[in-house]
Amino acid sequence: MKGREEILRIEDLHVYFYTYAGVVRAVEDLNLTIYRGETFALVGETGCGKSMTMRAVMRLVPPPGRIVKGRIIFDGIDLLKLPEKEMRKIRGSKISMIFQDPNTALDPLYTVGYQVAETILAHKKVPKKSAWQRALRLFKVTEIPEPQHRLGAYPHELSGGMKQRVVTSIALSLEPKLLIADEPTTALDVTVQAQILELLRELQRKYSVTLVIITHNMGVVAEMANRIAVMYAGSIVEVADVYELFRNPLHPYTRGLLNAIPSITEKKRLQAIPGTVPNMIRPPSGCKFHPRCSYAMEICKHKRPQIVEVSEGHLVACHLYS
Repeated sequence: MKGREEILRIEDLHVYFYTYAGVVRAVEDLNLTIYRGETFALVGETGCGKSMTMRAVMRLVPPPGRIVKGRIIFDGIDLLKLPEKEMRKIRGSKISMIFQDPNTALDPLYTVGYQVAETILAHKKVPKKSAWQRALRLFKVTEIPEPQHRLGAYPHELSGGMKQRVVTSIALSLEPKLLIADEPTTALDVTVQAQILELLRELQRKYSVTLVIITHNMGVVAEMANRIAVMYAGSIVEVADVYELFRNPLHPYTRGLLNAIPSITEKKRLQAIPGTVPNMIRPPSGCKFHPRCSYAMEICKHKRPQIVEVSEGHLVACHLYS
């Protein structure tokens, strides 16, 4: 988009998992650009490759997964060409990730205060006292009640909402340029969800951080995002400004996601998308969505659609528009 500065550009990314059953094509032919200062949402059904795309950005794809090809350009640097030692300096300090489950992100054997301070000490040569003071400030910023007392608490002593605030404190401890939040409201009750989203919004303003939210909740997208990328079966199918996407969804899959949202103002039956996410060991030929698509044509079965720009900033991968 004209006049906007890129912070992250992903080009032709492929992430495969080599299993006994076959090669799982978790992410394939993925291209994406994220701009500095925006809130960007990556949406799609469970298992479509959202989290794995951002794990690839962090270079934290778990075995037997492997980044097969592609480029990930962050602030002008191709992260995939960096040695692991250099990548460690970027991971946490320049790019941070709030992982989906705070229960597994936190070590049960150490206090949460120690875990925040440890992150700071791993990247910066500062006295331990300064690291603990920074941890206390972060607990205050993330609105953890009784922050001084909570520094000495273990993860099992905290509620789900407080654990989410702790992992957010860890992610922000080094003031990264890019913050990735993977399903930040999963397993939280509705009131705590709203608090966490408001907290992320405030922290983005305070630290001028670029925020990427991974979610399947279109309500979260509508409330938080500036731009949205819709993923299906490991590939991007549509990218647009949030208002444009809700007003004029183009890809049949995007329309299906929006039609599946319950409405409190209209009395209508929810329209479920037929079928299931394809087996990524043996994905469908052509457009991966064609077995579930009511608009499918003969070409959809044989030729994979290229992503095209239909209007400024609105991209779609569908033969209806190519």
